[in-house]
Amino acid sequence: MADLFDSPEETGDHAAPHRPLADRLRPRTLAEVIGQDQVLGPDAPLRVMLESGSLGSLIFWGPPGVGKTTIARLLADETDLHFVQISAIFTGVPELKKVFEAAKIRRQNGQGTLLFVDEIHRFNKAQQDGFLPHMEDGTILLVGATTENPSFELNAALLSRAQVLVLERLSLADLERLMQRAEAELGRKLPLTGPAREALQEMADGDGRALLNLVEQVAAWRVEQPLDPDALARRLMRRAAKYDKSGDEHYNLISALHKSVRGSDPDAALYWLARMLQGGEDPRYLARRITRMAVEDIGLADPQAQTICLHAWETYERLGSPEGELALAQAVAYLALAPKSNAGYVAYKAAMRLAKKTGSAPPPKHILNAPTALMKDQGYGAGYEYDHDAEDGFSGQNYFPEGVKRPVLYQPVERGFERELKRRLDYFARLRARRGG
Repeated sequence: MADLFDSPEETGDHAAPHRPLADRLRPRTLAEVIGQDQVLGPDAPLRVMLESGSLGSLIFWGPPGVGKTTIARLLADETDLHFVQISAIFTGVPELKKVFEAAKIRRQNGQGTLLFVDEIHRFNKAQQDGFLPHMEDGTILLVGATTENPSFELNAALLSRAQVLVLERLSLADLERLMQRAEAELGRKLPLTGPAREALQEMADGDGRALLNLVEQVAAWRVEQPLDPDALARRLMRRAAKYDKSGDEHYNLISALHKSVRGSDPDAALYWLARMLQGGEDPRYLARRITRMAVEDIGLADPQAQTICLHAWETYERLGSPEGELALAQAVAYLALAPKSNAGYVAYKAAMRLAKKTGSAPPPKHILNAPTALMKDQGYGAGYEYDHDAEDGFSGQNYFPEGVKRPVLYQPVERGFERELKRRLDYFARLRARRGG
């Protein structure tokens, strides 16, 4: 075996022409696929389909470099189907027609076709509909791959004829197994310390193909001592984190930020804020969403929270990036630690439902102004009690439309400033009951 840190040139291994490591390590059977046990393991969907001989059309949804193409190719091998691969980016209607015609001829000759469509979400709705008759009559078995949420990007007719399987980013343990397989193929260990190995895996960000490309770069280096993480970082640029400001990652991360704030976890909230900022998210979008969190999840439990968010937003507008982002971070930390209440939000939605239900019911006449004699004759303003003249400054009159039973919409919680509001609400309820309101 070659010495630990020998370069390829020093081993004298020139027998085969160069092939990318990712291609050389492509699994030959489904059993060799690393990761994705949730679809390939015992009793998992694909394993059950294959063992029962009932493989149907599929949509693989997952990030890049997790094995979507490889698994599709291996499915064709396991089922003796002819494998055809196209990309929605480079394929138009004329090319699709040729693919379908060839599949029909193949079927007439007793050979089925597994059509793998990469980036299937790139096809428009009409193009997606074009697959349906060929799926229904058995001309093709469709396996589509997408990095986008199929619920939003694929039409309902196509989804109803295919099962969506979610492929997950590779874990660090999966990436370590892949590195060990690569080192066995290369015939030597990588010149990295243990922490540097972990750093290399983190650079790949769950993408197996990216890891193998990084491994290939590192394996070509001629070094005297194993590299530590700092030395590795000087030689390799960290792979940019996957973040699409208009796609799933955008919505997933803002959801994580919002729920971390709601869950009173400032550390997690600051982490997700940083992830979004590093991904290139517009800080103004974050300022708007942070302010929404104050209104929706804190409300009157801490009336100052909304003010702090608005001030942070204004500070960002004045300072810009990166200094202004600190104000947003401080607002996020404040929100996470503030007392939580959605009572105002719940009351507002309940009021909207009641308003819709009661239609155009007019206010009771006693709280209507009567600027004309005719309106006075109609009873406008009659019987109105001026609250400032009443005992305790509270008349207890009814302000809902006649015939509408008085509801309880706002129910403050026993947290923060709403504890005081609840005390006041209970006080007025007792007065109203005492005065027959």
